[in-house]
Amino acid sequence: MVESQARGALLSGGAAETLIALPLYTEAMIGLGRCCAVVVTAWAALGIGAPAQSPTIQQRKPLRSTVDLTVVTATVRNADGQLVPGLPKEDFEVYEDGERQPIAQFTNERVPIGLGLLLDVSDSMFGRRLQDAREAVQRFLLELLAPSDEFFLMAFNHEPRQLTGWTSEPASVRTALDQLRPTGATAIYDAVKAALPLIDTRNRERAALVIISDGADTASDTTLYDLRTELLRTDAFIFAIAIDSPKEQAINTRVNPEALAEITNQTGGHTDVVRDSADLAAATAKIADELNSQYVLAYASPHPGDGKYHSIRVRVTLPGYRVRARNGYVSRKPS
Repeated sequence: MVESQARGALLSGGAAETLIALPLYTEAMIGLGRCCAVVVTAWAALGIGAPAQSPTIQQRKPLRSTVDLTVVTATVRNADGQLVPGLPKEDFEVYEDGERQPIAQFTNERVPIGLGLLLDVSDSMFGRRLQDAREAVQRFLLELLAPSDEFFLMAFNHEPRQLTGWTSEPASVRTALDQLRPTGATAIYDAVKAALPLIDTRNRERAALVIISDGADTASDTTLYDLRTELLRTDAFIFAIAIDSPKEQAINTRVNPEALAEITNQTGGHTDVVRDSADLAAATAKIADELNSQYVLAYASPHPGDGKYHSIRVRVTLPGYRVRARNGYVSRKPS
């Protein structure tokens, strides 16, 4: 797959290149359910790793499960930074807390995703900037994601505001975007925190959040430290696109790509910096390419539901390949 190129720098943390983890949920949806740590009582019904005559994604029914298998999503790139789809199970190894675990299930085919789009509508997003963002978001959700995916829209200024529930309807997206008017300050951390419970209610296997912002967080009640603690309990990849205009701005309002990278790298995602809102279309296309090229694998955790933090490392045995995913998780105790 040819990866779309977005102008700007890619901020990435070293540990996030190779470390993966997902939280353990006591109840989760498989098939059209969650890509998190779950027990898969009927994995074969998903068609993952099954023969070609298995049911299609559209025919799969969601399954209710309990904790048993840890399910992990991963992105693989080569030494040139290009996405690498289609690798076989035999090329992967997975470690929890440094100990290698057998891979029980694996797929290199595209798995449906539930995605939240968080759009900055503070004062600085006025005029052409907001119009470019509307167009990029609409194309991203309605053209670049798959018909089997679902998503929600959330706008934020000094407070988050949910614009839609889980949907895949074009009319809902267009109506929500058309009603946006820029005003107020910027509360990115509060918006991400507000989106996390919605991610837990999705009906798709994988999860992601995409943040688009042009300003520093000036209004959140949530601190960056508190947010990073919350992220240890989510399975969502988080991506951010930071609009960092070269025009002169007040220091305390200029977008902070480093702070965004502390959020995104921890989850396996990344932060892209663009210099102009006109570059948003290319940046969102780049994210879509990655989401369309990910792997899903599962293993039996040796520490199911113990309520503790665990690191996971996933590697590809071929030289020069890098894996991005979560760098740790806190398992949830059974309720």
